[in-house]
Amino acid sequence: MTTTVTRYDVTRDQLADVLDGTPRYRVDQVWQGLYEHCTEPSDWTNLPKAMRAELDEQLPPALTSVTESVSNDGNTVKFLWELDGGERVETVLMLYRDRATVCVSSQAGCAMACGFCATGQAGFSRHLTVGEIVEQIARATRRAKDVDRRVSNVVYMGMGEPMANESRVWESVERLHGDFGLSARHITISTVGLLPGIRALADRPLPVNLAVSLHAANDELRNELVPINRRYPIDDLVDACNDYLAVRNRRVSFEWAMIDGVNDRDRDAAELASVCRRLRLPAHVNLIPLNPTPGYPTRGSTLKRVHEFRDLLESLGANATVRQNRGTEIDAACGQLAAGQPVTLGRKKTD
Repeated sequence: MTTTVTRYDVTRDQLADVLDGTPRYRVDQVWQGLYEHCTEPSDWTNLPKAMRAELDEQLPPALTSVTESVSNDGNTVKFLWELDGGERVETVLMLYRDRATVCVSSQAGCAMACGFCATGQAGFSRHLTVGEIVEQIARATRRAKDVDRRVSNVVYMGMGEPMANESRVWESVERLHGDFGLSARHITISTVGLLPGIRALADRPLPVNLAVSLHAANDELRNELVPINRRYPIDDLVDACNDYLAVRNRRVSFEWAMIDGVNDRDRDAAELASVCRRLRLPAHVNLIPLNPTPGYPTRGSTLKRVHEFRDLLESLGANATVRQNRGTEIDAACGQLAAGQPVTLGRKKTD
């Protein structure tokens, strides 16, 4: 675990302690540079040069850029970072016409062992610190500003299981809301179904969105696809989601990776629709065509079958949409993040 205190690890009060003896307006300038402008100390020309150099030494960055890969259409950017200790994580920036979304990692690797996910195939290394999480967002925000886009949404759907690192994830959410100025309703935390994390989220003060990576609606299949289901089976997961809804009254999203012949059959749709109806507010289902990973031989459903599955869900009273895959050719799409898996397509920039 890293012991170095980095620039996004410190709170505003802790920054004031680091800059002890410095006028308060200087603390404000540094904080604005970090959170309003998302820039480096070397860019802060309103501070003395010696102070900038001292800040860079006292509060180094948490992330060292390894590569930056850009999709063929230029609308998806994947960052590969190296952390203190040598672990690597990835962040994805998705650019739209007038805005941007950041998909952020919360762990180096993942212990959930979902076989169809490249991160799960890689295993778990460690939790990320608050600073490592927040800096991903700051660096991606800076990149978005370079092309005149504003980051409007952040999703905790990158590497790792956010609810397994809940306290640090939540502190990063508070920074997003309080210091980056992002609405809590534009922040989504995903989980494969860690019930203690879902219940903790219900008690937290900000109304962020909850997404559950479901992928199967019966315990036998879900035990195989999402092994944590053996500890927290579907009935218990539904109960936890209902407890969350009783507090938040905001619908839960179910993520469903479409796997050919595995969870895309008519009976899978019927079981999923039944689970959706058991919630206080019907869940919204995001259908995701399975993206290819080297460690999982099964194919994703055809796009035709994905749309048929959606139509069947809707005929059964469930609300469903098909998520557009972005960045598949640079291994930046859902389930593909592996922190260094070779990229064979797309454009890559190496620092």
